[in-house]
Order: sequence, then structure tokens, then C-alpha cells
Amino acid sequence: MNDHSFLQDFHHVATIGATSNNGVDRQAATANDAATRTWFAQWIQDTGFELRVDGIGNMFGLVEWTPGAPYVLIGSHLDSQPLAGRFDGAYGVVAAMHAAQEISRRIKSTGQAPKFNLAVVNWFNEEGSRFAPSLMGSSVFAGLFDQDETLAIVDPDNISVRQALSEIGFLGTDPRPVPAAYAEIHIEQGRILEREGIDIGLVEHSWYTQKLDIEVLGEQSHTGATAMADRHDALIAASKIVLMVHDVTKDYEEEALVSSIGRLSVEPNSPIVVARRVHLVADLRSGDPAIVRSAREKLLRDIEALAREHDIEIRVNDFDVRQIRYYPESGLELTAKTAGNLGLSTRRLATMAGHDSVAMNSIVPTVMLFIPSVDGVSHCEREFTTDADMVKGLHMLTEVAQQLVHGKLTEGNDKDASFPSPERAAVGPSAS
Repeated sequence: MNDHSFLQDFHHVATIGATSNNGVDRQAATANDAATRTWFAQWIQDTGFELRVDGIGNMFGLVEWTPGAPYVLIGSHLDSQPLAGRFDGAYGVVAAMHAAQEISRRIKSTGQAPKFNLAVVNWFNEEGSRFAPSLMGSSVFAGLFDQDETLAIVDPDNISVRQALSEIGFLGTDPRPVPAAYAEIHIEQGRILEREGIDIGLVEHSWYTQKLDIEVLGEQSHTGATAMADRHDALIAASKIVLMVHDVTKDYEEEALVSSIGRLSVEPNSPIVVARRVHLVADLRSGDPAIVRSAREKLLRDIEALAREHDIEIRVNDFDVRQIRYYPESGLELTAKTAGNLGLSTRRLATMAGHDSVAMNSIVPTVMLFIPSVDGVSHCEREFTTDADMVKGLHMLTEVAQQLVHGKLTEGNDKDASFPSPERAAVGPSAS
């Protein structure tokens, strides 16, 4: 395996959409995302893999050894948050590309076809910054989102997913590969591995996630000419909701619940107009669904009282609710053994963040791996992981994927999860 070539490709990708502070800005279906996709497509074709683009913009690089057999998918996403780090998502895609290249070389040298074929994937809009919700491409692939409804979603400028993908030339029509298993490697986006000096994190489950779409409706008026008693200021009420969402975490044990308001839009957003409308998205996450539900109920009660106090209307709707998903025990055992053979240390942990593997884990046996993040920083330009840790993760992913194409994770029924057959997973309203 050529570690130098892998690092060259990774650091080249970081130049596409690069920011002045060593980050990247490649939001889904923008020109920078298109440039990264074009680079990915060229690499796939130059390597001799088959390129496919499906109806939601997911990109696949396929290598077939066993005609008609399903595919082990490995990959992540190339889109980013605005002013984001260069490792989140992109590392997993570039690592998958080079792992697939190495596995292809090995199989070609032996002349023995494995049980499954292999596909590298770049999922569309994992981040959910321009178009919400996140995990869009993988969720359509998994049948969790309807494709036509997802294509109709619009960004803040009222441009639809369908239009945006068409404009950058990546609204495809190719058939999706039938999946047999999925593996993804990612930076941790936390401090556990770095703090404990561990090489590889083995993700055993995802956290429960609940988002609230909140619309605060006041009355537009003049900031200088309207008496304070006569105002119905949507922004004042929204500001109190921001604090409510933050402070609700204090009702539970430390770090048992995390919460935030990540997006806030104000109308008409003029310096001399009292705001008439504010739109917010609240994000609540915990390893215990009961905690999230309890926090949600408290917020709903407090927001209702706030609306009465300010004599305004506040609409709250549930949005992007994700259940806890447990990754297969057989996958955890397989990856622990693989890491041991490579001389890499491991520990099990949960993922608080969402990943495409969470969607894929609903339809096929799935492995999720982490490598250390310096200071645990993510969705930020100073996000950082060392070359040495990236190379360790590349070798780990390669050996895991090698075993997956030989059927190691699909032998028998896993004791922790029940998945539809690969054939069933590929059909339904979301299929191309």
C-alpha cells in the first residue's frame, strides 16, 4: 500500500474550497462540492473502477470480481459545513478509495474472486448545512427518506436539491449497487481516543437525536417609533428560546444531554425594523432517549408560556428524529481482532454525531471506525488529525474491507440486529 500516495490525495482534496485558516467550505451541490466530485470521478475512472451517480447525487466507484454479487460499500462524504475542517468526511472517502485500490491489487494478484464486490461511495449532503436534514444521500439510499420528496427540499435561497444537483451536473440516473455490508472510517470529533492514547475507536451505538423546528411569529414595526409596550418582537422571544435550549441541559447529569441552536434566521433582518419572524432549529442529543423526550416536553411547556407572555405565536414541530442504532456485535468483534493483528489499540465508544453509517446500519451489517481528533475539535477550521493517525486508520479500513468482501460480517444472523436482505434493501420508493 502506498501511504504517500494516500496522503498526497488527501491533502490535495483539502485545497478544493480551502479557507484562509486551513479549513474548507464545500457545502452540498455548490461549485466547490462540484469540483471535489469531479476530482473523485476522475480518480475512480483513472483507477479503472466503474463510476455511477444515482438519483440523489450519491457517487459510487465500483469494482466487480463476482458478476451479480452484491457490494460491500466503503466511504463517507466530501461535502462540508461552512468554514469547516478538512478532515470530516473527506478522510473517510479518500481512505476508502485507497483501501479499494489496494484490495483490488491483492485480489488481482491471487486471481481468486471474493464473495462480494466492492464500491467506494461519496454520499450526497451528509452535513445538512445548505439542505436539511443531514444524512440525505445515505438515507434515501437506505429507504429512510423518499427520493422525490428529498429532491424537492429547498435551501434558504429557495433552490431545490433537484435544481442544485442538476446545475452542477450530478443528478444521476444510474442504478444503485445492491449492498451486502458497509464500513466507514471517520475522525472521532471528540477527545476520548486522544486523551486515552488509543489508535482506533470501535463505534457500538449512535445517540438518540431530536430536532425541533421553531417558528416565532411577531409583528413588524419601527424600532424608533414604536413604544416598547406596543411591540411584538419575535427576536426577543427567540433569544429567550436560545437560552432555554442551552439551559435545559442543566436539569440532567453533566454531559448526559447536549443541545444547541445552530441556525437562526430573522425577518426582515433590517436594523430599523422590529423582527416579525425568526426561524430556529434546536438540536437535542443523548444516549438515553428518555432524557431527550423529557427535555423536549419541558421546552414545549416553557415555549408555550413564553408565547403567552409576549403575546406572539410560536410554532414548534418535531424534525429529524433518530433512534439509537446498535452496530452489530459481530462487526465489533471482527474489528477488534483486526486491530489486534495490526498492533493497534482499540476501545468501544458511542457516536454522538450522526454519520452515513447510521443510515446504512438500518439495512445492512455496518462497521463504524474512529481515529483520534486533536483537541476533539470538529466543524471548525482548526479541526486536525495527524498523518500518522490517518495512515493507521487507512490500514485498519483496508484489512476490515478485505474481510468484508470475503463475507466475514454476513455469515449467519447477527445476534444484535435484523436486516432486510440486500435485494430488499435496494428496492422501494427511493430506488433509482
